[in-house]
Amino acid sequence: MSLFDGEPEGPQGLPRTAPLAERMRPRSLEELSGQEHLVGPGKPLRVQIEHDDSGSMILWGPPGVGKTTLAKIIAETTKASFIEFSAVTSGIKEIKQVMVAAAQASEMHSRTILFVDEIHRFNKAQQDAFLPYVERGTIRLIGATTENPSFEIISALLSRCRVYVLEPLTEKQIAALLRRALEDRERGLGALGLTADDDALELIASYSSGDCRNAYNTLEVAAQLALEPSQDLDQVSAKHIDKTLAGVAVQQRVLLYDKSGEEHYNLISALHKSVRNSDPDAALYWLARMFAAGEDPLYLARRVVRMAVEDIGLAAPEALNLCLSAKQAMEFLGSPEGDLALAEAVVYLSLAPKSNSVYTAYGAVQQEIEHTRQEPVPLHLRNAPTRLMKELDYGKGYLYAHDEEGRVADMDCLPDSLRGHSYYQPTQEGREKLLAQRMEEIRRIRAAKHPTG
Repeated sequence: MSLFDGEPEGPQGLPRTAPLAERMRPRSLEELSGQEHLVGPGKPLRVQIEHDDSGSMILWGPPGVGKTTLAKIIAETTKASFIEFSAVTSGIKEIKQVMVAAAQASEMHSRTILFVDEIHRFNKAQQDAFLPYVERGTIRLIGATTENPSFEIISALLSRCRVYVLEPLTEKQIAALLRRALEDRERGLGALGLTADDDALELIASYSSGDCRNAYNTLEVAAQLALEPSQDLDQVSAKHIDKTLAGVAVQQRVLLYDKSGEEHYNLISALHKSVRNSDPDAALYWLARMFAAGEDPLYLARRVVRMAVEDIGLAAPEALNLCLSAKQAMEFLGSPEGDLALAEAVVYLSLAPKSNSVYTAYGAVQQEIEHTRQEPVPLHLRNAPTRLMKELDYGKGYLYAHDEEGRVADMDCLPDSLRGHSYYQPTQEGREKLLAQRMEEIRRIRAAKHPTG
């Protein structure tokens, strides 16, 4: 039995074999789930859409959160022509053809919304081609990107567009959408007579990482399994999706469709925690798992550098340079040759002495700043480049450490209200043990100069 046996032609001209995610695509702002911070009642983007004043924009957010859907809703709500193409398959020739057609339509008082998926994949020259048409208002450009627009969109185009940040859907929102898809007879799977336990839908939602398209695709796999139950599945009844079946669907979805999505965050967490726990074998294993899953090597390199800063710190300060060198080697060699450089760094970090003292100290300082008033810089620490500043006692009482015995001055450098506070507490691990000894030496020098302090 097929998912679509006996099912009528889909709505809006979609074939009955169209993916569930496409059939369930929201058609209005009222149907849209999530993004309440942008399109909720009275929110900025919704007001602009309702007043037909949305202009050109960049929609920035992770996959499956509704960027294409929102663009189509804007076109439908504002009665504009909607032209869609992908930056992966289109070039300057296609851009110019669309621009000419849009200009002709504009002369006939017809407005055009040009939706460009993955706009960050366009190079500078291709992005430049949009500028005159966006500036004249010939088109309303809506670009969708999963990358930071500040780095991927040219400044001239970015300055002419509003940027809206879309957030991943919550697991609760996705589970509700899956339930709606199961019950919807017109566009969803309602005609199949399927039922599902709440915890089964919640499991699918939890594995979607906020990507609604991913969740819909997994639900389709689960529905197919429920219609054609395998003998090794302990199902409650035919046409029923329980948690066990949902778990099988999740695994099939991962293996068949998304080689880089194999519990991405779980894997990087396992790698980081294995390094932190000084386990080089486990660290190598999880690193290799992430490479095998198709993870971006530079993402791994950035995380390895973070480990050096967060967990090794000043106990082995050379670790940071080693990890930065591994990142450069990866960029120079590429994969798979460069993989070994990261493996080398991961093993070194695992075996290096550990300290999170600076990480902890910096966090404590950030909390101090957040929860105390912003104290003025003490006068003796201020620079005095002008006569007025000197007359106001800027720099008065400053002691130049190089002129002092032991190169340490009897001078407080924190604001008065924080005097005596201590944030950095070195460990006795690796090189940091020497820093602890130096801190004690500095305390003795200060105590000798200020015995009553």
